[in-house]
Amino acid sequence: MARKLRKSVTERVTEFLTDWSVPRQLAGQSVMAEAAKSRLSAGLRPRLKEADTIGTSICPFCAVGCSQLIYAKDGKPLHIEGDPRSPVNQGTLCPKGAGTLGMLLSPQRINQVLYRAPHSDRWESRSLEWAMERIAHRVKKTRDDTFVEALPGGRAVNHTLAIGSLGGATMDNEENYLIKKLLGGGLGVVNIENQARI
Repeated sequence: MARKLRKSVTERVTEFLTDWSVPRQLAGQSVMAEAAKSRLSAGLRPRLKEADTIGTSICPFCAVGCSQLIYAKDGKPLHIEGDPRSPVNQGTLCPKGAGTLGMLLSPQRINQVLYRAPHSDRWESRSLEWAMERIAHRVKKTRDDTFVEALPGGRAVNHTLAIGSLGGATMDNEENYLIKKLLGGGLGVVNIENQARI
């Protein structure tokens, strides 16, 4: 019975010659027609056909702002590619942008606020609302405690040197303008850097 289940050498060679495309091409079949097909490739379907939603996004990795098309099924991304309608990237993505799907689906990606209390040895999950309220409270307290209206000679400075801002390389000119106005003009923060990589 076991011998009947095993394929003979002749059957394997015949299968190889009829199913693999290279022997068929060498035998003279057209590469553009049937010679390039196999039983495996005949059953393949593009994963994009499974998508029930196509959305647009902006690549998160730098300030160029390349447009992306995100194909999803049941709310889970299947594929990400450059958007050909974009005048910025015209459908192309750099290696970092092409890896966006891996970042989105990585099991190591953190999708919640983590907080480690002073002197603690572990991280705790907190709500985004809690984190935003805490950040706002600490920024206001630090600014109020360290704000300098004038130098000892009387020169007005209206600043604090106790707060600094380090932006992200994905921020565009408009976002950096607003941060400069809010932190510099509004709060008096002097140390502002946007961490641009381009």
